[in-house]
Parts: sequence; C-alpha cells; structure tokens
Amino acid sequence: MTDALVSLLDFIRYGATRFAAAGLNFGHSHDNPLDEATHLVLSTLHLPPDLPPAYGAARLTQAERARVLALIERRISERVPTAYLVGEAWFAGLKFRSDPRALVPRSPIAELIEAGFSPWLEGREIARALDLCTGSGCIGIAMAVHQPEWRVDLADISEDALALARENIAFQHVEERVRALHSDLFAALAGERYDLIVSNPPYVTEAEYAAMPAEYAHEPRLGLTAGHDGLDLVLRILSDAAEHLTDDGLLIVEVGESERALAALLPEVPLVWLDFKVGPMGVFLIDRATLVEHAAAINAAGDSRA
Repeated sequence: MTDALVSLLDFIRYGATRFAAAGLNFGHSHDNPLDEATHLVLSTLHLPPDLPPAYGAARLTQAERARVLALIERRISERVPTAYLVGEAWFAGLKFRSDPRALVPRSPIAELIEAGFSPWLEGREIARALDLCTGSGCIGIAMAVHQPEWRVDLADISEDALALARENIAFQHVEERVRALHSDLFAALAGERYDLIVSNPPYVTEAEYAAMPAEYAHEPRLGLTAGHDGLDLVLRILSDAAEHLTDDGLLIVEVGESERALAALLPEVPLVWLDFKVGPMGVFLIDRATLVEHAAAINAAGDSRA
C-alpha cells in the first residue's frame, strides 16, 4: 500500500490520513492530524517547518521512507507524542529538544513571549526573570532569546527535567544569561528577587489525569498532576511569590482548566485573566502589591488544605 508513496507531500498526506483514522489525540503542540504528520515527516528528515512549498514534490530515499513509515506506525501503535518520537518541538518560534524527561512544550504563554508580554510590561523595566516549574526550559529560554537584555533563571524540582533544560540552554546558546536551578518551587531561591515570574506548574486534577488519552502517559506525571482540584502548587506559588518579586514585579501563571476552581477558592483576589488569539486559556496575571494586599486570604486557602 505504501509503495505508491513517493514525494514529501505523499508521506505527509498518508500520515495525516492514518492519524485521523486511528483516532489519535492531538494535544501536544498540534491540534489536528495534518499538522502532526507535517511535524513528524519534516523533523524526521531534518527539514524546517517553514519549508518552501516547492519542496513538497521532493522524493524520499529508501532509507528516508523506512524511517518515516516506522515513526508513523509507532505514533499509532504506541501513542507516543510526535515530539518524543523525533526528539524536538517548536515553541515561540524556536526549536527545543524534547524527550520524556519533561512535558512536551505547548503552553499558550508562547504567544505572550512572542508579543513581548505587551501590554503588561509596558513602562516596566525587566532585568531578571524566573521560569518556575521550567520542565524542558522552553518558557524561560524563549524569554531570554526574545529579550536579549534579560537574565533568566529556570527552576524545577526534577533533576531529569533540569538536565534537558540545560541541554536546551546550550542548544539555544544562552548560557551567559540563563541558569538552571534545582528547587522545589521557591525553596532553594532564598534572597532571589525577580521583575517577572512566569510559571506553567502542574495543574491537572487526579480525575482529569485518570481520563487523559494514552499519549499523556508518556509524559512525567510529576509535571502534570497537582491534587484533587489541580491547585496544590498554584496556591504555594501565590503564597510565596511576593517574597521573590521586586516592588513592581509581576507574576504570570498558567492553570488551564483549574481556572474555575481557583476563581471560586479566591473570589476576593483580583486575578487578571489573560485573553489569547483563540480566547481565554487559563492564564492569570497578578502584581506584587496585590499579592501582599490579599496575602491573608491566599495563605488561609493554602493552610486549609495543608
């Protein structure tokens, strides 16, 4: 059946058809079978995602055909995310190494980074930023690449994730401005203060995790789950962030579907929920002054579940 496949486009079309028919989940960087197949085929052949259309008619060698077809079959039979199969993912316009040591890069925060966090940082001077729960390092490294004057720290509790983050620091050549630190949230960051803290922490509920498609089982559970309502880590971040922000500092956190639970738990805290091109994505912003003002309510919410 595959003998008739000749060109680059043939294999992309074939992959997309097979992926759609297999009922795969498209929640890791892509939301449809065509983009997923394009990523798999182009990355396997070491080609960029913006390859000119004229190359679509290019013919694959026998060795290339075998590699692509084998990965298409693995994507279907094993439900491994494409980024893990090909070892790379794209985030905020940048290529990152990706493997099961950390979640596949896919946060909507990429849109904020590419937009320079406009309008939220206008009039604010940013010298130091922190990517808390960094995983592969994609958020913090992308901030450093897009904002060459910033110094950025990456923090995570997982040594495996930090090893991958350090590889990505070197891969993006930002070693002079980005460092990776082992820390359970802020525990190892005593005395460190930042103008901007950005975090995509675990926020999946236990019930949501149990219902997740098979693709997510290949990712580290440590990077996904955070208690019965997904807020275990978010509340700790809210409680401790003020101590690590400068006077004008901002905190931006992604909580995904746990947005409703957080809003219900802290109705008096004026979290600013950000809109994206596709609409709300469960990402909030809060400044240090507001964190200090509402510290009692935030701490009480955290203490009640300790």
